Amino acid sequence: MTLDWSRIGAGANEPLLRPRDIYAAIAHKPWPYLRQEQGEVLEAWFKRKDDRDVVIKQNTGGGKTVAGLLIAQSTLNEGIGKAVYLAPDTYLATRVREEADRLSFTTADDPNDPDFRAQQAILVTTYQKLINGRSVFGVVGDDRGEPLDLGVVIVDDAHAALATTEGQFRLSIPRSHAAYEALIDLFAADLRVQSNKVWEDLQAGDFGAAARIPYWSWVEKADQVMSILHPHRTENGFVFTWPLIGHILHLCAATVTPRHIEVRPPCPPISAIPSFARATRRVYLTATLSDDSVLVTDLDADPAHISKPVTPGSAADLGDRMILAPVALNPNLDDEAVRVLAKQFSQGDRNGDNVPDSKPINVVVLVPSTKAAAVWESYADRIHYVKDLEAGVAELKTGHVGLVVLVNKYDGVDLPHEACELLILDGVPQPMDAVERREAVALSGSPIRRMRDVQRIEQGMGRGVRESSDHCAVLLLGANLGVATHDPRWLELFSPATKAQLRLSRDVATQIKGQGLEAVRTVLTLCLDQDPNWVGSGRRALAEVRYSQTGVVRPDAVAGRVAFDLAAAGQTSEAALKLQAAINDLEDPELRGWLMEQKASYLYFTDPVAAQRALVTAVKSNPHVLRPPAGIAFSSAKPAVAQARVAADFLSSEYGDQMSLVLGVRALLDQIEWDEERTKESEHAWQELGRHLGFDSTRPEQLYGKGPDNHWVLGPGRHAVIELKTGCTTDTIVKKDVDQLGGSIRWNKEQNVGVQSIPIMLHPSRTIDDRGTVVDGMKVVTPAKLEELKEAVRAFAVALADGQGRWGDEQAVRERLSHGQLTGDRIFQKYVEAPIIP
Repeated sequence: MTLDWSRIGAGANEPLLRPRDIYAAIAHKPWPYLRQEQGEVLEAWFKRKDDRDVVIKQNTGGGKTVAGLLIAQSTLNEGIGKAVYLAPDTYLATRVREEADRLSFTTADDPNDPDFRAQQAILVTTYQKLINGRSVFGVVGDDRGEPLDLGVVIVDDAHAALATTEGQFRLSIPRSHAAYEALIDLFAADLRVQSNKVWEDLQAGDFGAAARIPYWSWVEKADQVMSILHPHRTENGFVFTWPLIGHILHLCAATVTPRHIEVRPPCPPISAIPSFARATRRVYLTATLSDDSVLVTDLDADPAHISKPVTPGSAADLGDRMILAPVALNPNLDDEAVRVLAKQFSQGDRNGDNVPDSKPINVVVLVPSTKAAAVWESYADRIHYVKDLEAGVAELKTGHVGLVVLVNKYDGVDLPHEACELLILDGVPQPMDAVERREAVALSGSPIRRMRDVQRIEQGMGRGVRESSDHCAVLLLGANLGVATHDPRWLELFSPATKAQLRLSRDVATQIKGQGLEAVRTVLTLCLDQDPNWVGSGRRALAEVRYSQTGVVRPDAVAGRVAFDLAAAGQTSEAALKLQAAINDLEDPELRGWLMEQKASYLYFTDPVAAQRALVTAVKSNPHVLRPPAGIAFSSAKPAVAQARVAADFLSSEYGDQMSLVLGVRALLDQIEWDEERTKESEHAWQELGRHLGFDSTRPEQLYGKGPDNHWVLGPGRHAVIELKTGCTTDTIVKKDVDQLGGSIRWNKEQNVGVQSIPIMLHPSRTIDDRGTVVDGMKVVTPAKLEELKEAVRAFAVALADGQGRWGDEQAVRERLSHGQLTGDRIFQKYVEAPIIP
């Protein structure tokens, strides 16, 4: 006879709720048992399942996907409501469904699926599907039906979700759109008052130019802005964003670049997506989220719940990694030589004699941009962009490919085992949208910026190790990444397990410090061949590592979220007070100024005079914020008592050891580059270079909206008036740029009567356009001269770091400044060329 198994054992049994029990009951398990770390996480979540917001932190490859699916199934079994699992993209959503199939869980990919609606299936979809202005889940103000009530939302790769969320609430109006020109015409005078130079750069199409429309002008002309934008609300580019921000347009920051105008609120109004905002449970899965504050600011998570992450008992569930920064081993190691090494390893040539002596391996290089990818072109077997990433990753998983470059993709890519055995990070992704670029410059010296960069670095380093049995050697190219692995201020921000691996790798690096690439080849092989001594040391290093039991939730970030919600409800005065309370407790001047600008924008609605006073205070803390309409009072620059003494004081306060000095100076110099998209970064780095050399170094145009890009006081009565044209691609110095330098010289003479003003321009050419009139005494820092100057400054740092380390010794600094011809009376004789007049 045939038994009806549906009638056997089903009578009195209640649905299983505990995730571990659910797994135990699966008939055909993909693994006999859950990993210990997974079990610990699931037990901890179950105890806190009634907390609305829960963060689960596990190392990359720790089995977060399975944990998330079991939590979703537990919620369904409990009858709490519908379950949604959000993945960063369709590729990863497919991988999640495959994992669910192995667990015998029913999934859906359509919000209208009857099984999902009946709470019989887990909906696996992307963030974009849920969070957009036409969301099928429902949007506030939409008349297409009631929003879906959700029992649980699992947010996988929470860091990626945050980036997507911010993008969904950002309206980007391209230059080709009619609204762009209409807004430019409306705010032209306001932008020109803020900075005539930036206005001219915007008009000329300089990629690095960006300017925020003053909030007072934006508010005063709100009706006109609405009349410009509203007619386009149903167009592509508007339709998915306008419903989310149209009602709070007056609170948004509008930033202009030559490519687009970006309109973005201070925080995403996530309440516009009721399905997410009102979900009974929200679970965030992350491996690398070092600053949990962003869950509060972007997703309105409960700070009290977020500050108590769920973690395994041990953080030792991470695969084997050796992490080396060649420039930190030997500042003279050339990046190009490392590229040759990478290609040779991909071909099985470990000793560099061009004869294969080992098994070829897959080498994966992560680069932040197309420009960065170009330097790898002659070595790469494949270069993949996001659009062809899925096929590229699949190929790596099937066997040997060689050296593969992935462009601007530092997360959401799994490269386990032989798919990637040597991973190289060649730079860190830089913010590309207007507000983030402006914020990155304004907070360049702030711990907030370091925290975000560390998160990106850690995401990238996690691509090649996907489970505890995996291994991958990691090379970090460039001085910036070298600083991140050496400077204690950076190191403390990495996750506990990564910090342990960095310390272990540094123990190895110490033994080969100062040696060449041959030593690097040797130690990399220890990891690649899984040498027992190396593997044992790695296991011991991780054995006692524990996750932090407290999440980082910054009070200023919480205040920012609360303030925005108050302002959105019309309580702008209360919003300003809430921000001020947080500002009072901040020691970070850059962040204080940045938040003060936001406070002023709220205060303007009820007290415009007080708002402008707040902005004056903000500029004093951070010169990168908006300038008040009345401007900023000019402060005369004064020469240093002694250049060497000022330089020594600055260097000793900035750098704690020899390697920090050498790497820090090299990283600074790397920021001064001929790149049309990074002109603001170059201007900031040039200012910092002046401070390193002991000059009073300022950026008048940034501070006052007038004057030169940079201004150095070289000595009594001698000022260098410096215009940086590092983004120029012309063969000549055009009339506009020469005239700008002349205007800056006149400005300096007006503000500093009786001084000698030395006109300096950084430009890829020294030939004056035949329509331009050369400025008397003008000198040009050409690419060749800039490289000479960089080499002299690098040698200056290396010499001071050598031996006893005398960078705080005024006499030693004086000697090295003189030797490198970096003194105020020599620097712009040695490292400049005279312009060529046709």
